[in-house]
Amino acid sequence: MVYVTKIKICGLKRAADITYVNLLKPDYIGFVFAPSGRRVTKEDAKELIASLDKSIKKVGVFLNHSVEEVKVIAKVCSLDILQFHGDEDMDYCRQFQQNVWKSFRIKDANSFKEMEDYQVNGYLLDTYHKTQYGGTGEAFDWGLSSHLTRLNRDKCVILAGGLNPENVKEAIEQIQPAVVDVSSGVETHGYKDFEKMKKMIERVRKV
Repeated sequence: MVYVTKIKICGLKRAADITYVNLLKPDYIGFVFAPSGRRVTKEDAKELIASLDKSIKKVGVFLNHSVEEVKVIAKVCSLDILQFHGDEDMDYCRQFQQNVWKSFRIKDANSFKEMEDYQVNGYLLDTYHKTQYGGTGEAFDWGLSSHLTRLNRDKCVILAGGLNPENVKEAIEQIQPAVVDVSSGVETHGYKDFEKMKKMIERVRKV
């Protein structure tokens, strides 16, 4: 089957999660090194990665870490992509050899202006919250996606925030992202749910 939008399952923290993704083959998986209920240490992530299917790309999620700390974790865990959710500027983003995805919290049309200051490999659109940098489980107004013309549609847009198997088709049709990023939308009681993950991936790849 031919499909365009890729999928990232974020917030893996258990051996069972690795078993699930090895069976389901999402394009990317994410390990959260930032403060979160899904946070893992570099040692935990390294152990989980040892059992991961090598065809799946590994993304590390960071929030205002020092450059040196990111480099150490990226090396220990052999990360393919670094995803920054904090106040990291373009000078910071230039410090790494890996591909960089930068998160932008979307509140209104003006939220897209900040992207113009960045030249990164991926632009992750997440939901604005006045006290949280991500992981709210809430979607922003996808109608704002018309402002993506400023960014140029040939850039890699990653859509996050409030996605689940029920709304992902609509999200893809409206925003046409390169990647959809899901975490809580495929969980039950805070843990990854195999059936929800399976349904999510199937729906993304049928759009």
